[in-house]
Amino acid sequence: MLTLYGLNTPNVYKVTIGLEEMGLHYNLETIDVRSGKQFYPAIVDMNPNAKIPILRDDEVGITVSESNAILHYLAEKTGQFFPSDKFERTKGMELLFFQAASIGPLFGQRAHFAFHAGDTNNEYALERYSNEGERLYSVMDEYLSRSEKWFLKSYSIVDMAIFGWVHTAVHMGFGVTECAYLNAWYFAMKERPAVMKGVATPDMLPSFPEPKRPLNSALKQMRVSQ
Repeated sequence: MLTLYGLNTPNVYKVTIGLEEMGLHYNLETIDVRSGKQFYPAIVDMNPNAKIPILRDDEVGITVSESNAILHYLAEKTGQFFPSDKFERTKGMELLFFQAASIGPLFGQRAHFAFHAGDTNNEYALERYSNEGERLYSVMDEYLSRSEKWFLKSYSIVDMAIFGWVHTAVHMGFGVTECAYLNAWYFAMKERPAVMKGVATPDMLPSFPEPKRPLNSALKQMRVSQ
């Protein structure tokens, strides 16, 4: 039996999408990180970093944390949604690390300063992360322009990993309409029933106000042509 510990967050959505796409049965244990339950001893015992998601596979006695590591584990377990071709597999690993190292952290900071930093003097941080968020949209757009439809030659856990964050960002008001390839990919993802079930399973995202915008926005100038 698979047990997923999580909440309605971008990183958890990646995994619920993967579980739904792979047709795996799982139990969902809600861990309310907003009230600090990720620091309970039972959670820290499974993940010393006290972060969700965490996946426990009782069938083989393995516990995995870090969302992309979980997706990769599930792809290896089922033989689904990750290429066997050496070139494509290497490109897939590159994109999974790109998502984990850049998209997630930068989008998270953008959301923090746009919604949660209060009235502190944070214009510099807001502009920095807003500009970087837009730049990353352009990077994703360039990746997609080099492929047929998905980030790799076929639909994969890379798309699932990236959609968890793009879905949340668009819901927050950080649209992707100016990036033609990324926008088309976003709507192609939304047409997949397992994807939409995955982003509704932990819980739907809450409503957000209009995000704060940097005072001296240079977002369009910061777009890059790769």
